[in-house]
Amino acid sequence: MLDLPGLQMRATLLRLIRSFFYERHFLEVDTPLRQPVLIPESTIVPLTAAGQYLQTSPELCMKRLLARGCSKLFQICPCFRKEEVGRLHLEEFTMLEWYRTGADYLTLMSDCEALLRFIVANMKSVDLPDPGNYQKKLLSKTDIESEWQRLSVAEAFGLFSPVPMAEALAKGSFDELLVEFIEPHLGVGVPTFLYDYPVELASLAKCRIENPEVAERFELYINGVELANGFSELTDSTEQRRRFGHEIVIMEECGRNGVEMPERFLDDLQKLDLAAGIALGVDRLFMLLMEYDSLSKSVTFHPCDFSAL
Repeated sequence: MLDLPGLQMRATLLRLIRSFFYERHFLEVDTPLRQPVLIPESTIVPLTAAGQYLQTSPELCMKRLLARGCSKLFQICPCFRKEEVGRLHLEEFTMLEWYRTGADYLTLMSDCEALLRFIVANMKSVDLPDPGNYQKKLLSKTDIESEWQRLSVAEAFGLFSPVPMAEALAKGSFDELLVEFIEPHLGVGVPTFLYDYPVELASLAKCRIENPEVAERFELYINGVELANGFSELTDSTEQRRRFGHEIVIMEECGRNGVEMPERFLDDLQKLDLAAGIALGVDRLFMLLMEYDSLSKSVTFHPCDFSAL
């Protein structure tokens, strides 16, 4: 459970996030937490409530709003993912997502740089009733003012992995190798954008025209921690349906039957052209800012705070 200075700093973070997007004329939206259908993602298991799904991300609804004419929008909201528990995972967590039309993943990288610099600068100068020593931290081991590192996934595997990327994909060991051998080297000293993921690992992202084997997707890392996942949106509804179908097959093979195709989402997707969107973990950002070692210290209440033991 956060103490009073921690609550003050977390509230300040949320206020500054909103200020950043308000100043850039983004529209703040809210979408339903319970939904009858979700985006099919084989790597994410949803929680249910009264016969519907708790959102794993507001992505589906926010893209539908984007397709209906909202050119720039953002949301801070709770999300839920079953069986995600650990130092960097909670089943209930807070997500920041923002979307832009007429933009690509390079635009989102610039957004990330501007957002973090804005937050750190303003959190250091804000007058808090009881700040304690918190304002002396704020990513003190990370140089966010210098140029941020940009490293392709293929380059990262070449530098740090004992197995080439193509072999890792073929053997199904990509995620394991990424976590064990690559992530500890990312975002050390300066933040790192790990970009151009294999298209097999970016079911919602647009392929690069000059290299269709990779997708315009990136993840942002600070001190070995993945903070954000963004991409140029795939807006071809026929291709998106094909990719969803592949995900559904994988899910059914794992015993997750009855997964529906999100038809209204696919209908709205046809109204989109060039667009980009990103999800950033607010709890992880707060953890990094405060230099905590786990999410358990960065949320107002952790599940352990409700234990009877």
